[in-house]
Amino acid sequence: MSLTRRFEDALSFATQLHSSQLRKETSVPYISHLLGVTSLVLEHAAEEDEAIAALLHDAVEDQGGPVVRDEIRRRFGDNVAAIVDGCTDTDATPKPPWRARKEAYIAHIRTASPSVQLVSAADKLHNARAILLDYRQMGDSLWERFHGGREGTLWYYRAIVTAFREAGAGPARLVDELERVVAELERLTTTAR
Repeated sequence: MSLTRRFEDALSFATQLHSSQLRKETSVPYISHLLGVTSLVLEHAAEEDEAIAALLHDAVEDQGGPVVRDEIRRRFGDNVAAIVDGCTDTDATPKPPWRARKEAYIAHIRTASPSVQLVSAADKLHNARAILLDYRQMGDSLWERFHGGREGTLWYYRAIVTAFREAGAGPARLVDELERVVAELERLTTTAR
């Protein structure tokens, strides 16, 4: 598959949308996460719409809700907008409580389209890898970044792996790697206690 001008436009749009955003409690530009997720999606035989959705998967949730969703639909089509919607845990302001959002997302991912499952698995893997790397540097102080703390965050990642497995969702290699990273994170955080 070759990427077209649409992908370039999506990259530019994502860069503009997230230009002032940093990764949680770091100085890392947020676009690095979007590029990492997109890279994983492309490495797993994605179609261009899936790659575009990977670039934009956090746009609705983090950068403007329904207005941004409408702009994504207008610029990149219904399929991309549907994938982005499927990867969005909420566009409500204020956001519902953390645990309720995560439980709803886990239930949703079991029946989501293969495209949503692919982008979501890549997103969760990229995030889990970042958490693991940061934990190795910061130790338990890392958990202060997360609404769920250590227990809630580990619960969520274990539960999302289970949901992907039960649904037969996402490319097996992606889900296998996500499971491996989550197990490593659990092992490290348990041994440190």
